[in-house]
Amino acid sequence: MSVLKENIKSVIFGTTTTAGKAFDLTLIISILFSIILVMLDSITGYHDAYGKTFYLFEWVLTILFTIEYILRIYCIRLPSSYIFSFFGIVDLLALIPTYLSLLFPGAHIFSVIRVLRVLRVFRVLKLVQFMGEAEMLRKAMSASKRKIFVFLFYVMTLVVILGSIMYLVEGEKSGFDNIPRSIYWAIVTLTTVGYGDISPQTNLGQVIAALIMIMGYSIIAVPTGIVTSAMHFSENTKSMRCAVCEDKNQKKGTNFCNNCGAKFHNDN
Repeated sequence: MSVLKENIKSVIFGTTTTAGKAFDLTLIISILFSIILVMLDSITGYHDAYGKTFYLFEWVLTILFTIEYILRIYCIRLPSSYIFSFFGIVDLLALIPTYLSLLFPGAHIFSVIRVLRVLRVFRVLKLVQFMGEAEMLRKAMSASKRKIFVFLFYVMTLVVILGSIMYLVEGEKSGFDNIPRSIYWAIVTLTTVGYGDISPQTNLGQVIAALIMIMGYSIIAVPTGIVTSAMHFSENTKSMRCAVCEDKNQKKGTNFCNNCGAKFHNDN
């Protein structure tokens, strides 16, 4: 790899050097600014008053992000490892709408896809200091998936039964005119959201509703306990992740990624 490529790679993918940190900070600010532009442009009043200014800033940011995207492909040994990675696809999708609006005026509606750029903030933050924590959370969620599935199946069964009971108890006069609508009410009540668009009118129905609310408070804590327990067991099993191809099975202390061959420039 040439010296130029190596220097560019150390800035874009490295996080311990001064230049790398400055690049990450600049990237985060640019991404957040871009997201704010998209949000403001969606407000009719701001769009009518400052639409041209927003459009100009968006093109400046899009060109900068395009240069960054090209440099990421240029400086790594295996370009496809970045292009077809999750964040590589996100980067591309965040660029396409602006160019499409130039070629096809009617495609401006797809500009909302630009909000995908916010996902890039998570990548930068993860590489800077949250990589280990993000990986630990992923492992905890993966280890807990069967327990969470059983829990969700239990909750689904519960709301179907409770919704059916309320359909029989309350009936159409109280708004429980069919079982799916009654199940919807049971879900809203069990999660303690309580929209109030449907409410029981009979004494028995109100007693059942009160029991469901109390039950909801105890059920909410279950997923938290499952994931917390899994996080406790996986705390000491952190693994390295390649900054280029996002491969997570990297040995600590190695200098090159065993998937794409990228050289590590940080001390993950």
